[in-house]
Amino acid sequence: MRYSKEFIGEMLGTFMMVLFGCGSVAVTVLFNAHQGLMQIALAWGIGVTLAIYLTRHLSCAHLNPAVTLAMWIGKRMAVRKIPTYLTAQFSGAILAGFVIYLLFGPSISAFESTHNIVRGSAQSIQTAKMFGEYYAAPGSLAIVSMPLGMAAEALGTFLLLLMIFALTEGCNVGRPNDAMAPMFIGLTVTSIIGLIAPLTQAGLNPARDFGPRMVAWIFGWGNAAFPDQSGGFFFVYILAPIIGGILASLFFVYLIEPAMKRQSTSCCCDDQTSKK
Repeated sequence: MRYSKEFIGEMLGTFMMVLFGCGSVAVTVLFNAHQGLMQIALAWGIGVTLAIYLTRHLSCAHLNPAVTLAMWIGKRMAVRKIPTYLTAQFSGAILAGFVIYLLFGPSISAFESTHNIVRGSAQSIQTAKMFGEYYAAPGSLAIVSMPLGMAAEALGTFLLLLMIFALTEGCNVGRPNDAMAPMFIGLTVTSIIGLIAPLTQAGLNPARDFGPRMVAWIFGWGNAAFPDQSGGFFFVYILAPIIGGILASLFFVYLIEPAMKRQSTSCCCDDQTSKK
């Protein structure tokens, strides 16, 4: 298989990231294992960090279609590799969704029975949110329209890609060394989740959303596996992250990167200047 190394890396990394991330949501819903948003956000950040360390020498660890397309726009990867990357990412996310259901399926059924939840009804969003994200979820204090949900997801993905470019671009002399970059990318994910998760649950990744959501649909949640009947699933969790990633790529490549490369004799970071 052509690009088999890249396929293995993207599938394995996305699988690990989604397994730890969605798994943290599952144990919170079912067992009240985590207290507060930041614990779940940290679990996601740690999952991202570990997945990058595991697979970055196989595929550069995109683990996200929005990242892959942004890297292509930014001329960091060849267009011929895109189908391999996207297929691997969605496959890894779907596989993680199946594993989560296999691990917690009996517990989900018991939770539904205890709380008189009929799977597939609107009330079953309480358990379906372990797999896919929801904006304006029932019981949420946040008031979120579809445009606001799209804006939140696009902004979150924009910030994520901006930091990925900044942490991996050689011309950024202020970045940490390569060994530390995955940790800072994970912390970026944690910070973004802490900001926008109350609005949209912070998808930031079309594969992470689509894969587990389809597993929920397969195992009986049906229409309840989707956030609304107006296309919100596609516009908020698929299209908006891609738009945010592309905008970040253009912003970095055409504005930030040239500024980083521009020579200046009056740079405030110059060692000699700082000693005066």
